[in-house]
Amino acid sequence: MSEQTFARAMVKAPFGTLTIVASHSGVRFCMFDNDAHPKSMAGMHIVDDATHPVVAQAVQQLTEYLAGTRTAFTVPVDLEGTDFQIAAWNALSKVPYGHTWSYSQQATSIGKPTATRAIGAANGRNPVVVILPCHRIIGANGALTGFGGGISTKQWLLEHEKKNSSVHSGA
Repeated sequence: MSEQTFARAMVKAPFGTLTIVASHSGVRFCMFDNDAHPKSMAGMHIVDDATHPVVAQAVQQLTEYLAGTRTAFTVPVDLEGTDFQIAAWNALSKVPYGHTWSYSQQATSIGKPTATRAIGAANGRNPVVVILPCHRIIGANGALTGFGGGISTKQWLLEHEKKNSSVHSGA
């Protein structure tokens, strides 16, 4: 079995640095520098390569998102997890830019309406933050609940989208 090589690049953001790690299939990780749940890259052969096609696309799209000119990501993702986790993570892409869902709404969207705690656990392990926007999931009472990049980062992302969603409304 040959070892797969992954490419890596960094994107500077107002809240810190995002690290992107990708295979040829898609983004495997997009991580906060202060992630509460660091992703294990043990056994992965990683090279710094901002020219890698998937990494370059992710960097461009994240840069556009942070500039307020991109509202959706089209870069492919290369998710590894349980079937439940992957369903939960994919559901994140259905939450519209500038909007929020509760954990219950996310659970219902994957046909598991009573799995709100499991949804929270899966979101806490989201390997592709921002691209799969777990920051758009909030408590049923509107509270900004736990977030791998910290509540201040979650708040920044939500305010950024709210501010820029009026620019993109009707688009």
